[in-house]
Amino acid sequence: MNDESILHGAPIDATIRGAVIQTLPLFEMMRMRAVTTARRHAVLGFASDDRASPLRWVNQFTHTHRRLGPNDREVVSPNNDTVFSNAWLDLSEGPVLVDSPDMGERYWTLGLLDAWTNPFAYVGRRTTGNHRQRTLVHGPGWCGTLPDDVTHVIAAPGADVWIIGRILVDSDEADIARVRVLQNQLRISRLDGCDAAMHIDTRLDGQPVEVPSATLYQALVDEALSRNPPPAGERPDWPVAPEALAALLPRVFDELRRHAQPHELGGGWAIPVTVRTSWGQDYLTRARVARNFIGALGVEEAMYPTAEIDADGKPLDGTHAYELRFPPGAGPKVGAFWSLTLYRRSDCLLVANALGRYSIGDRTPGLSHDADGSLAIRIQAADPGPGVNWLPAPPGELFYVVLRLYQPHADHLEYRYAYPPLRRL
Repeated sequence: MNDESILHGAPIDATIRGAVIQTLPLFEMMRMRAVTTARRHAVLGFASDDRASPLRWVNQFTHTHRRLGPNDREVVSPNNDTVFSNAWLDLSEGPVLVDSPDMGERYWTLGLLDAWTNPFAYVGRRTTGNHRQRTLVHGPGWCGTLPDDVTHVIAAPGADVWIIGRILVDSDEADIARVRVLQNQLRISRLDGCDAAMHIDTRLDGQPVEVPSATLYQALVDEALSRNPPPAGERPDWPVAPEALAALLPRVFDELRRHAQPHELGGGWAIPVTVRTSWGQDYLTRARVARNFIGALGVEEAMYPTAEIDADGKPLDGTHAYELRFPPGAGPKVGAFWSLTLYRRSDCLLVANALGRYSIGDRTPGLSHDADGSLAIRIQAADPGPGVNWLPAPPGELFYVVLRLYQPHADHLEYRYAYPPLRRL
């Protein structure tokens, strides 16, 4: 037993705690499946006539056709660069085909997460290109015949897979319309060409569950374990006695919420998620990310350095003005694009402002560089005037910023890049 197995002064059985830490990603993934799958299929109708039913459709895409803004409160720290296409695969009845259209030159990715939150595979610009593709995804043990037109094959480690799709979009209505057409061409089918959609019982009503009951936790984990074997070398000591589980769950959930361990990058910057394709045996970090940043893709696809403090170590506060200055030739090194997004600390959401700007980056129209080639971004509540690269901050409120790096170069991946601090003016 170590220091982390003692909360609020009372010792916790290390074996039971370890079992919860190991299985918590399964529960969180099943919870997200309930929240992000649809009750209604465009052709097949509702999964159930009862609006309170936990039945949901899987093996179909659902889409967000616009960039998220301050009125969107379902997801914390949302990106303001892409639209989302979301799908949950159920491979228990056989493989599925995922069709994706020609994406032209734009950035896009379909990231596949297994039930243990490992981002184990991708389809998209970085990995498979931007041409029209047909990807076969199958579960363990499948050895059927591949259709002739399959371009890629992905072997999933279990029956449940979460596909999180991101497609880059400009803010103008014409590009939003073009991307909507692309999203609507994403399709999931069976090998015989039929729609793969099927409904499942999520056991949840889609409402937030801060700390689950021991009965609910046990049921969801049991079901997920039966469909998604633990990664190689991992054997959770499961199940746990109901009484012990009921006593432990609130304390472990609280611990994971309060104790984040981001990777320090210098200059007040830290990165909360550093996974590539698997968490390996780092069960504690895997559980923390599942609790606080679920859905994170691997750092080779995107990195999210985050700053909550300025150059002097003080919290970023909308009462003051700040400058983030990238020296000449020392901007973020990426294969796709980068952006800087601001969020209010109190709720981790985007902040409404008169400019209607929630992020700024290398694709921002009118971005200006200084005469020496440096790039300065002003972060403050009041309009700094013309010719300034301005990211509006909330007046008098604490905030934080996230530097999103899409397809980061080795300087970032190997932690050699010098992140400039935010300096209070």
